[in-house]
Amino acid sequence: MDTLHTLFYFLLAIGLLVSIHEFGHFWVARKVGVKVLRFSVGFGKVFWSYQKSPDSTEYALSALPLGGYVKMADEREGEVKPEDLPFAFNRQPVWARTAIVAAGPIFNLVLAVMLFWAVLVIGEEDIRPIVGLPGQGTLAAQAGFAEGEEILTVNGKTTPTWTEAMSQIMAAALDGGQTIHVEVKGQDQSQHQRAISLGEGEADNAEKLYQRLGFKPWSPKLKPVIGNVLPDSAALAAGLKTGDLVISADGVAVSDWMQWVEIVKKHPEKPISIVLERAGASMPVTIIPKAVAASPESQEKEGKIGASVFIPEGLLASIKVDYVLSPVAAIPVAFETTYYYAVTTLKMMGKMLIGKASVENLSGPLSIAQFAGQSASMGLVHFIKFLGLVSVSLGVLNLLPIPVLDGGHLLFFAIEAAWRRPVPEKIQLAFQQIGIALLLSVMALAMVLDVQRVFH
Repeated sequence: MDTLHTLFYFLLAIGLLVSIHEFGHFWVARKVGVKVLRFSVGFGKVFWSYQKSPDSTEYALSALPLGGYVKMADEREGEVKPEDLPFAFNRQPVWARTAIVAAGPIFNLVLAVMLFWAVLVIGEEDIRPIVGLPGQGTLAAQAGFAEGEEILTVNGKTTPTWTEAMSQIMAAALDGGQTIHVEVKGQDQSQHQRAISLGEGEADNAEKLYQRLGFKPWSPKLKPVIGNVLPDSAALAAGLKTGDLVISADGVAVSDWMQWVEIVKKHPEKPISIVLERAGASMPVTIIPKAVAASPESQEKEGKIGASVFIPEGLLASIKVDYVLSPVAAIPVAFETTYYYAVTTLKMMGKMLIGKASVENLSGPLSIAQFAGQSASMGLVHFIKFLGLVSVSLGVLNLLPIPVLDGGHLLFFAIEAAWRRPVPEKIQLAFQQIGIALLLSVMALAMVLDVQRVFH
C-alpha cells in the first residue's frame, strides 16, 4: 500500500469525522445563544481565517488537519467582555450546556446513519455467502458446515452477502454469545440449522477468532482451461493458446485449475512436461515457469506462467450479488446498523475493562490509517462504510463518562442537575487529570500494539 495514499485517506477520514463532531458543538452553541469566538478545522497555527466583523465568529483553517475545535466565550478559560457575559458558556443553564456538549457525539452517530444509508442506496457488489470446505478442527467444521452451503441468517438476521455473513458471525461472537445460530441452505435447496459453539476465551482476540472459525468462501472447481495469455509470458513462449485444456503435467493427471496452479508454483524456472488438448487433439508441450517472489516480504520464489483460467459464461453472475435498497427501505436498516455497531462497541469496551477481552482488539492511528488506505483502494462504497464505522466509534467513545471526554462533562452536568449546584472546580480538575492520564495510557498502549502489528 502506497504510504502517501494511506496518509491522505487517513487525514481525510479523521479530519472529516472530527470536524463533523466539532460542528455539532458549534451549531448547537449558536442555536442556544452561546457566543462562539472561533470555529477551526484543524489544530495549531492558523494559516487562513475569515471574520465578518470583530464581534462575529472567526472561521479558521489550521495547520494540523486532525480534527478541529470550537472556542466559546467562557469565563473559566479567559476574560469575557462584559457585554458578552450573558452569552458565555459557563453562564448557561444545565440543559443548554448539556445540549452543546452532547451534540458532538450525536452528530457523529447521525453521520454514521447517513453514511450507512448511502452504502445501502448506492449498493455494493459482493459474493453470495456460500461456504467453502471448512478446515479440519475449525469451529465451522465442528458445527457441521458443508462445502456449498449458503448462509441465510445469523441469529435471525438476514445475510445477503459474504461480508455481511462474516460480520454478523464475528459480531455475535465478540458480543459474548456462547452459541451462534446460523441458518443455511444446502446445494439440494434443503435448509438446516447450524450452531457454532464458542469455548471460554475464544472471543478474546478478533484476529485469532476469525482463524479459529475457519470460514472461507466457496470457490468453484474450474477445469484447467487456458484463458487469457499475457504477452512476454512463459505461457506465450511455450505456445499455449486460449481454450487449451491441460490434461497432465509430468505424467500426473490434472483435474482442476487450482491443482495446475500449485504444480506451476512448485516449478520456478524448472521445465514441466505437459499434455494439452487442443481442438480435440492431444499435443505434448514443455513449459518453463518464470520465477517470481512468493510475496513482497518473502525471499522464496514460485513459478508463474502468465495465463489466467477460462471462466465459463454465467459462472461469475451465479455467485455475485448486488445488495442495494431503495432510499426509503434503507432508512430503518441504516439506523439498525448504527445501533448494532454502537452496542457492540460498548460491549467490547466493557469486556476489555473487566479483562474478558484482549486489549489486542484496540486499534491505534497506524491501524486506522491502514484501514483507511485499504478501504479507499477497494472503492468508494468501502471507504464510506469505513467512515461510518469510525464515526460510530468516535461517537460512542466520546459519550463514555470519562473526565476530559464529552461524556465526562455530561456526567458533571447530571450531578449538577441532581444537586442543584455545580461540581466544585477543584474536584472537576482532579478528575480531568485522572481522565487525561487514563486516555494517554490507552493511547500509548494502542500505539505499542500498532507497532507490534507492523513488525509482526
